[in-house]
Amino acid sequence: MSSYIDSVNPGHHAPYLDIPDDVIEYLHYLDFVKLRSPRTVNGYYLDLRGFFRFMMVSWNRVEAQVPPKEIDLTHITSKDIASITKRDIFAYLDHARNTDNGPKARARKLSALKGFFGYMCNQVNKIAQNPTENINLGSPKKTLPKYLTETESLSLLNNIQSDFYERDFCIITLFLNCGMRLAELIGIDLGDFRDDTIRITGKGGKERLVYLNEACKQSLDRYCKVRASLPSLVDKDALFVSKRTGKRLTARRVEQIVARCLQSAGLSGRGFSPHKLRHTAATLMYQGGVDMLALKEILGHENVSTTQIYTHINQQQLRDAVQASPLARQKFIEPKKSEKESDKEDGEAAAKQPDKPRHRDTE
Repeated sequence: MSSYIDSVNPGHHAPYLDIPDDVIEYLHYLDFVKLRSPRTVNGYYLDLRGFFRFMMVSWNRVEAQVPPKEIDLTHITSKDIASITKRDIFAYLDHARNTDNGPKARARKLSALKGFFGYMCNQVNKIAQNPTENINLGSPKKTLPKYLTETESLSLLNNIQSDFYERDFCIITLFLNCGMRLAELIGIDLGDFRDDTIRITGKGGKERLVYLNEACKQSLDRYCKVRASLPSLVDKDALFVSKRTGKRLTARRVEQIVARCLQSAGLSGRGFSPHKLRHTAATLMYQGGVDMLALKEILGHENVSTTQIYTHINQQQLRDAVQASPLARQKFIEPKKSEKESDKEDGEAAAKQPDKPRHRDTE
């Protein structure tokens, strides 16, 4: 059993052993056979645990006042799972909607259920019918990603306040220039650099090379000199380490660093995060003329359709496209009047003219 499935970080969520045996085996399948990332396996664990807590209530196996986290799922058998119907799936999705889960969250939960029941039906043949078959919520509406403008990005870099300035400046610089994910950044080792490239390990363990521009190389050089002078390094291979412990930075710590930098730049409270800095890098590159296929490779997207969202946020290109029309400078044309309207207006104008004085005939 992998260490990730045996236990998880304290304070985040319960161990994976609080779920039915079939779900544990499915998580093993995702981990070892499908080679899904720990983050993906964890997401499936949480969604499936929530579903079976709902089913325990539906089966009337728990008292109404029992908190969800105290519901025991370990006694759920394969026979219980085989009894689940489409109606149960619909009821759960409706419950999810009524508990403030948006379209994306419900689509993710359905995806977890489809994966699990597909495994039970087709891989291990423990159930005869897949209750999620042909259930489709439709595609959730795509929202434009939040990003910092060029001016805001420069403000962020110019207002970093930190007790480990070189490290935190380097973190922000890499986020804004390379468009890497949070998990990718904290996973970087010193051995991942060669000449002017960095090897990044992305989703599903897929590797890609990203070229470093001058800003990245300078910030890395400054940081690595300071890093080399740290008194103790526990994780000697890790690029980004804690000044106090010498250990590799965690995702949560990097989130805190980014939040503090945003606050010092006056950019907090607007929903920005490490992932929004990734969106910023992609947006600025696209606005700078980077080809869509090249941007796909830099970001590590599997399909260019994922990258195409950035085509909708280049406002300057949209303005330029509209202004490029040969009719863009057409002046307003007054409407032409019909003959009836012209005669009527002439008559009204004549009526408004003052009467001419009459002159008597002197003859």
